[in-house]
Amino acid sequence: MAGATTAKRDADRRRSEAGPPSPRRPRRLRWLPGRRLPVVLAVLAVALGGFGGWALYGSDWLRIERVSVRWRDEGPRNLTEDQVLAAAGVPLGSPMISLDKDAIRDRLLDQLPRLESVEVVRAWPHGVGLRLTEREAEMLIPNGNGYTEVDDGGLAFAETAEPIDGVPLLRLEVEDGPGLRRFGEEGIRREAVTVTLSLPDDVRDDLELVRVSSYDGVTLELTGDRTVTWGSAEEPEAKARALAAVMETAGDARYFDVSAPTVPAVSGG
Repeated sequence: MAGATTAKRDADRRRSEAGPPSPRRPRRLRWLPGRRLPVVLAVLAVALGGFGGWALYGSDWLRIERVSVRWRDEGPRNLTEDQVLAAAGVPLGSPMISLDKDAIRDRLLDQLPRLESVEVVRAWPHGVGLRLTEREAEMLIPNGNGYTEVDDGGLAFAETAEPIDGVPLLRLEVEDGPGLRRFGEEGIRREAVTVTLSLPDDVRDDLELVRVSSYDGVTLELTGDRTVTWGSAEEPEAKARALAAVMETAGDARYFDVSAPTVPAVSGG
């Protein structure tokens, strides 16, 4: 027993002299498949992004090769396709992704006042579509070279050398005054168009001329040498109903006054 105890004391003394044991180095972790996946995905994302950018901007795959023009309704078609294409200035050969649709639309509306609306669409992979609506003349203002076309908003948008069947004339005989300064010529034209659009179809078919001497001085001249005193452009629906009623009861009259629609008047015949 003594020998064993002595040996144990010698072992304890050697450990004490040697000092505390050195810390164990951590084991290096091996890369596992789950740790590699985010890196692989990041590399793929960068590669795909670079390829996508090259395909959209640098390759010949997605470039503009053709432009189509289409009218969206059965309205007037005074413009030619060549006029539209020249004004649009679509950059053939450029990347589809870089197409500035707003700039093309603005150029068309600015250079071709006949156009009421324009839609520019990408027709992947190589086409651009232009969808158009032209303004329609509701009235014609005679001028020295022909006629100025006026749309349903009172906008004078184009010139024509010949009258248009079924479109009445508008004569503005407004002198400078409070009405003209307040509403402007376009505002007065707009009110005149409002009057014509409110007329019953059979009356509008017979309308030849709208004469405007002031904001509240609108007169209609119909076929058969008939005249309608309309007054202002206010209460157009009530005046249209009154005119239809008196024309039905006094169809052979030549003068109609609906400026006060609750008390219409007729004369002549």
